[in-house]
Amino acid sequence: MYRRTSLLVVVVVLLAWEALVRTLGIPKFILPPPSLILSTCFYQAPLLFENTLITAVEIFLGLFISLAISIPLAIAMFRFPGIEASVTPFLVISQAIPIFALAPLLVIWFGYGLISKVVMATIVIFFPLTVSLHSGFKQVDPDYGVLFDLLDAPFRKKMRLLYWPAALPSFFAGLKMAVAVATIGAVLGEWVGSQRGLGYLMIQMNARLRTDMLFAALVWLSAMGMGLWFVVSKLEKRFLFWLNNTKG
Repeated sequence: MYRRTSLLVVVVVLLAWEALVRTLGIPKFILPPPSLILSTCFYQAPLLFENTLITAVEIFLGLFISLAISIPLAIAMFRFPGIEASVTPFLVISQAIPIFALAPLLVIWFGYGLISKVVMATIVIFFPLTVSLHSGFKQVDPDYGVLFDLLDAPFRKKMRLLYWPAALPSFFAGLKMAVAVATIGAVLGEWVGSQRGLGYLMIQMNARLRTDMLFAALVWLSAMGMGLWFVVSKLEKRFLFWLNNTKG
């Protein structure tokens, strides 16, 4: 029901957009009609796919590195309050500084290649993952922790049987947020300095007033983001089947 409503809203918006552009005679380089954008997505698919693949590699590498950093860091912050107090200011600073301000520095340090884009994507992604997982650990009822202490269970066992399962809903919430913003770091890095990727393609098309290609790149970028969100949602349903059954 909700999916049909969403699809209907999208169709109505696209039809209204098409009618508005044609009725008012808006130039295509200012606002192309959806029909032109969709045809560009199709006819320029090889070029768009080639650059989408580059951006996707940057995002996946950033996501992988973020998971490798955020999971141990969240566990260490939960296990040792001193680490939490020491690391938290740096986590806040990493998000308080605009990522666009860091982009030129990262390009200078790591060059115009893949590494600077991956680092930028990692900076954007790892914060919601770390914070959400750490918050999930802290939301566990302390009484359950006391019960495990009475059974003389080591921290590793408590983490595996108690804290990690209880924190999974928060973790997947953070992972959804992470994949939703994952494209930001990679594309911003490509805007600042790159020779490939959707961000680079958008800069080139903007200089040529190819607004239809700009929108086509956004369509492909959005499709990639929605695909990542869909995959994470499927994983969430698979690993949190017990929670879904409880809600039902």
